[in-house]
Amino acid sequence: MPGTSRPLRNILLIKTSSLGDVIHNLPVVSDLRQQFPDIRIDWVVEESFAAIPRLHPGVGEVIPVALRRWRKRLWSPATWKEIGAARRQLGASRYDAILDTQGLLKSALIARQAQGPRLGHNRDSAREPLASRCYDAAFFVPKTLHAVERNRRLAAAALGYSLSPELDYGIAPPRQGISGASAVLLSATSRDDKLWPEMHWVNLGRALASRGLTALLPGGNARERERARRLAAQIPGAQAVPAMGLADLAAMLAHARLVVGVDTGLSHLAVAMNTPTVALYTATDPGLTGVLGQGWHRNLGGRAQVPSVQEVLNQLAPLLPPGN
Repeated sequence: MPGTSRPLRNILLIKTSSLGDVIHNLPVVSDLRQQFPDIRIDWVVEESFAAIPRLHPGVGEVIPVALRRWRKRLWSPATWKEIGAARRQLGASRYDAILDTQGLLKSALIARQAQGPRLGHNRDSAREPLASRCYDAAFFVPKTLHAVERNRRLAAAALGYSLSPELDYGIAPPRQGISGASAVLLSATSRDDKLWPEMHWVNLGRALASRGLTALLPGGNARERERARRLAAQIPGAQAVPAMGLADLAAMLAHARLVVGVDTGLSHLAVAMNTPTVALYTATDPGLTGVLGQGWHRNLGGRAQVPSVQEVLNQLAPLLPPGN
């Protein structure tokens, strides 16, 4: 850490949610491994996203928490038993550094349960300024930077190293997956204003089918899977993908020919695995949280913008085989 020559042997990263935020934190692990090859890196994450840190071979122990589930059952004895077990697990080891890249009060309070120097954003940098009071040392990172770069710069400032220009998510793609000429269409997202019109998906899927690509449409919950079935029924050869966990979804994305997705964490996961991806934005600014990686990717749209099917096809043109 700044001002000390003490070697770093083990670090605890805290980035609990959401899916996209957790993916955006993976390059920190790669940076740390490059700087400190023998370091042990543990990670605290929301239980539903625990599969993501496990995709990086540089992560040691993944410590799941269930803040979302606990809040819904706060007065249950079982909940408090789980909370107690999580606190004991967090306090079982002493770390040379505890780095909270999330900058929220909930993540800062998790950091307080672990043993070791606690590091994070200062009040002008944290998403919730009160969180900065929970750290032993706090650092400024401009909020105007992309989320990936904010994570990387915070880690570099807190642990005293210079960043490499190379961006590496470090994921070891699963060997098994749906291979062949598949195009994964990620039509589901957490907010209705982030959705892309259904007929746009149908027309895109038909255009891809005419070029020999099979559209695969996953969905997380029952409503999303119903939409996927509705879209697939109108696209030649398309498949509505059955419900699957994050590890299986990662395998599907890793082996796809290309991915087109709305503003959702799975679009970021596709880019993290270097699968060619077009991300569609209709309600948010991709400048700060758009897909970002070393491989081929494009961000289309923005606030109150709806990319057209032709815009997507124009971007995909270099990747597509000739049409029938």
